[in-house]
Amino acid sequence: MTLGQDFKVLGDKFLIHFIENNGMAYGLEFGGETGKLFLSIFRIIAVMGIGYGIYYMIKHKYNQGFILTVSLIFAGALGNIIDSAFYGVMFSESTYYDTAVLFPEGGGYSSLFHGKVVDMLYFPLIKGAFPSWFPLWGGQDFLFFRPVFNVADSAITIGVFLILIFQKKYFKEDTLKKTEIDSQA
Repeated sequence: MTLGQDFKVLGDKFLIHFIENNGMAYGLEFGGETGKLFLSIFRIIAVMGIGYGIYYMIKHKYNQGFILTVSLIFAGALGNIIDSAFYGVMFSESTYYDTAVLFPEGGGYSSLFHGKVVDMLYFPLIKGAFPSWFPLWGGQDFLFFRPVFNVADSAITIGVFLILIFQKKYFKEDTLKKTEIDSQA
């Protein structure tokens, strides 16, 4: 696909929309090339920490649901790191007119850890316009659920939401232990 190209999956409500993201949410950049390298190294260290945390949780028999949700976050973060680290080395630059080429002569468009992350899932659910009387945005168009994201981003988001939703269940044993200690004191 070319950069910005759409492929309709479910009408206008679910599209495969090919974009390349510099690696942060909503395409935000962090201090140019040096910032990109720093961000990549930080992510690698964070993923190693999460990986060790999963090992520790398995070894100490934490709640299986909690281990699975942290594993979702780990897998999503690792997927984005792999994409960012190797995509620029393996592919030529995508444009609005030409598709990227795998293993182009002369190498990819960037060096190791400086590539972009491919985002493609797009759900423009509600399109409309703010009423003219609406403060600040009156008369302007709006689109509900504008972000374009990938499967790795979905895994991270779902993992975080599951931890928030089921936190009482996941940490029930810790709460019971604390109650026992408090009652003995």
